[in-house]
Amino acid sequence: MRPEQVSVILNQEFQSVTKGHHTPVMLWGAPGIGKSQIIAQVATGNKVAMIDIRLSQMEPSDLRGIPFKNGVQVDWAIPSILPDVKRHGAKGVLFLDEITSAPPTVSAAAYQLILDRRLGDYVVPDGWVIFAAGNRQGDRGVTYSMPAPLANRFSHYNLDVNLDDWAAWAYKNNIDERIIGFLRYRPEHLFEFDAAHNPVAFPSPRTWEFTHRALQKFDDNLTLFRAAASACVGEVAGVEVATFIEHSKDLPDLDAIINGESVPIPDALDLQYAICSALVGRAISVKDADNCQKAWGNILNFAKDFPQKELGVMLVSDMQRAIGDDIFSLPEFADWADKIADVVFD
Repeated sequence: MRPEQVSVILNQEFQSVTKGHHTPVMLWGAPGIGKSQIIAQVATGNKVAMIDIRLSQMEPSDLRGIPFKNGVQVDWAIPSILPDVKRHGAKGVLFLDEITSAPPTVSAAAYQLILDRRLGDYVVPDGWVIFAAGNRQGDRGVTYSMPAPLANRFSHYNLDVNLDDWAAWAYKNNIDERIIGFLRYRPEHLFEFDAAHNPVAFPSPRTWEFTHRALQKFDDNLTLFRAAASACVGEVAGVEVATFIEHSKDLPDLDAIINGESVPIPDALDLQYAICSALVGRAISVKDADNCQKAWGNILNFAKDFPQKELGVMLVSDMQRAIGDDIFSLPEFADWADKIADVVFD
């Protein structure tokens, strides 16, 4: 399932919890594709706390609590990590991460918490959702198979990698446009993981964010950036992205395009992808400016002239996801759509 779809589902689960319709969600996916990040975005978007419990690092008593003598009886001390209205708020996200790496004794302690929303005398506050995440069997991130009684306490969703959704996230989170342009040019490098070879560094949405950080540190030294990128995404992808960024120095004048001047489209395909991502970045940067519609219109006019119409579609699609439906009201959009009418616009 696409990340965008999973995000909608998780947000709906959050909204439904106070009405008694919430079902705990288990999110499956390969390492590094953004499972934890999507769940964290639900908490951030709803302005509530998220408690991240790494079950692989816990003992059963960390969830159940420890016993203490209370007169002639024995009670259980409630762990402070569990949601509490006074400390954490009436609403929030209880995230059980790495659940497939948790020992069976810890999984067993989680059964009652997940299904009955309680552990002994402790009760999960009504406004808190329960989400969990883990790697799939065969990803070399799974230590234990999920027991059937635990699996039956969740609704299960498999998270896939989707370049369009990743690009929309990347523009929103200020990932360098050159990284986005490279992955538009070489989409097969967005995620490459071969569990059989157990690679140390491999391309994934997570490690491309690391590569973005490396570019901010070593933008003025391509040799060091190539080494840093290879350390993040592996040698093949690292060398390729460094070469792509080196070629990006030959981009035409973006300001001239924004101002509506006649600028030829580069012949090199990698530069065409680079200019598309760079122009989406410019479209986002002028969103609150007085001349934004003029700038967007000039970008649309430029998009009409790509030799490969699919590249113009990609540029305009990414613009629309980044700046919203205002683009549809521009007269230049109608002109562009008319010129590429034989290409499906999604």
